[in-house]
Amino acid sequence: MTTDPQTDRRTGPTSARIRVGIDVGGTFTDAVAVDAASLELLGQVKVPTSHHHEDGVAHGIVEALDQLLAKTGRAPEDVTFLAHGTTQATNALLEGDVATVGLVGIGSGAGAQFTRRLASFGKLELVPGKHLPLAYAHVADPSDPAAVEAAVAAVADAGAQAVVATEPFAVDAPDGEDAVAAAARLRGLPTTAAHEITSLYGLHKRTRTAVVNAAILPRMLATADLVDASITKAGVTAPLMVMRCDGGVMSLDEMRRRPLLTVLSGPAAGVAGALMQERISEGLFLETGGTSTDISVVRGGKVAVRYATMLGRTSYLSALDVRTVGVGGGSMVRIGGGAVTAVGPRSAHIAGLPYACFAAEEDLRDATLTLISPMAGDPADYAVLDAAGGRFAVTMTCAANALGRVPEGDFARSDPRTAQAAIAPVAKALGVDVAAAATLILDAGVAQVRSVVAAMAKDYRLDQESAVLVGGGGGAASVTPHLAAVTGYEGRIARHSEVISPIGVALALIREQVERIVPGARQEQILAVRAEAEQAVVAQGAAAESVEVEVTVDPQTSTVRAVATGATELRTQDRSHRATADDLLATAATSLRTAPDRVEVLAGTAAHTVYGTEVHKRFRGVRHPVRVIDADGIVRLHVPDAKVATTTAGEAPQALARLVEESTSFGDGGVRAPALRLLIGSRIADLSGVLDPQPLLALARNELRSRAAEEQVVAVVEVRS
Repeated sequence: MTTDPQTDRRTGPTSARIRVGIDVGGTFTDAVAVDAASLELLGQVKVPTSHHHEDGVAHGIVEALDQLLAKTGRAPEDVTFLAHGTTQATNALLEGDVATVGLVGIGSGAGAQFTRRLASFGKLELVPGKHLPLAYAHVADPSDPAAVEAAVAAVADAGAQAVVATEPFAVDAPDGEDAVAAAARLRGLPTTAAHEITSLYGLHKRTRTAVVNAAILPRMLATADLVDASITKAGVTAPLMVMRCDGGVMSLDEMRRRPLLTVLSGPAAGVAGALMQERISEGLFLETGGTSTDISVVRGGKVAVRYATMLGRTSYLSALDVRTVGVGGGSMVRIGGGAVTAVGPRSAHIAGLPYACFAAEEDLRDATLTLISPMAGDPADYAVLDAAGGRFAVTMTCAANALGRVPEGDFARSDPRTAQAAIAPVAKALGVDVAAAATLILDAGVAQVRSVVAAMAKDYRLDQESAVLVGGGGGAASVTPHLAAVTGYEGRIARHSEVISPIGVALALIREQVERIVPGARQEQILAVRAEAEQAVVAQGAAAESVEVEVTVDPQTSTVRAVATGATELRTQDRSHRATADDLLATAATSLRTAPDRVEVLAGTAAHTVYGTEVHKRFRGVRHPVRVIDADGIVRLHVPDAKVATTTAGEAPQALARLVEESTSFGDGGVRAPALRLLIGSRIADLSGVLDPQPLLALARNELRSRAAEEQVVAVVEVRS
């Protein structure tokens, strides 16, 4: 980490402007400062999370910010971007600490039967023995002010602290929900209209998602107000952003409307850090703490998301697809029958024991192996050492250090000799040497992780030849290096892995997702959804020139989805060390799994170079895999078989029409346009989510509309099988 805030030895002079990311965890609040131009880490601090302070977690956020500014020698006005991630919403649901929701159903005739059934949400179990507190009232005619007021009064009298208005088909005609929401807000009640949460059909799922949003609304509003006031008092003028569960950030005003988007945002911060700092384009990110490892996927330079499960049922909340395994750096070794039978799920932290590898050598003198039950009811097969200095846990971190898997300077690094001394009693019990014992421990520990990684790689069709494993979190070195060694994946530990989550918060882009059900969507309707997503991120502070929008049209569900991302400022990074042509060629050859002399430069822009080779496959003919690499030497796009064409913005509409026509396939499933990506300026415009040729070409023209006619454009066209 750079110690002088004005000079970075790797990137030259730094600017005064900084981006601040703050991650509010259950125990500690971590904050980092990142140079706004070079994106290099300038400083980091850790303070206890202030759950019990009168200002709640806001106090810890401001305390962390004050210490960070002092450490980096910066003033509040130097902060150009400030964002925080919080587990508060997640914890509220996990602990059942939510507000009473007043659900007002709307409808008459047969439709009323469907809304009245929603009163059953009061049976949803938050935690064992505790159900969602809910009061229900019904309005037959929402255009009758007296009836609306009576319904709102009924749920308020029943103790409602937040209100949800829901009506069948309100995504098309929201007037009824709006009328109820307006009446509730007049009473000072935080309110959610179900159509504001999602525009997808499905009364039951849409309402359930809105109810969960309302259940955490009062608490999150109070926290937002405190944090906002505290940051303003501290002198920071940059707008405050909040981490979303899909890897982006949103404005504080947007969080006030949809706090649900912060649920499950903890793991999203880490993968955002890996995506932005490590520039992963294809692979898996493993964030390892002391007790568990969160595994998520990056494909095509984007995080993998899916509809989250809440209160035991699927919702319309698009969240990071993260799968958690109960193995971390502090997971304890279990022994039975003269063999390592498992690792975890208990950790040294839960058992209240120090790691043996972090003890002084003298403290491990005369160590003997003992098997214990860490907690009441646990099997008595967890390995500990009773030694001169007391009792110590044998952990995954001990085994990793004993094998030399933990690099110098890593958060989890210990003296290898101490780690080997910690493993020696286990080795003796197993009848093997220390290295073999440490390997057996790591094999057992990563077995569960390996299984989940294999399943996610299959689910998302990752190419093992190009996918990488990137480890983050304080326990990264205990899992990722060994997993890479036994699976054949390329693996590495992220820089500053112990603070990868707050780095992710600091570097995250503003993100918004808009979904619409549009049967037989025409190109103007698709462009309208795209425009809505773009306008939403600009309204939250994204620089218009930085916005990228990915559009997907699912013909099976008639869903048009637009995901827009943008930075709050144009990231014109003046880096003095760019990769050389030889570096880029070597990177391309490695990624393509071939010799450099078999790699060809196919095209390029000022920001990206396109490399390709030719592969002859038995029974599959000739394939032309392509890699797009940026000026820093990062592989930004992997395509297993593609055509590459160079044109200009002025000639592109005609050239793309020919390319798309040549590459469109026809079959029993209908027309399938090729997966098209355009390299324009510094961007890669991904249009691969559209299968219909005409909307695809309309979106391409939209991407090119503001470009000079002579500007070079590169098209990467992948024929769909």
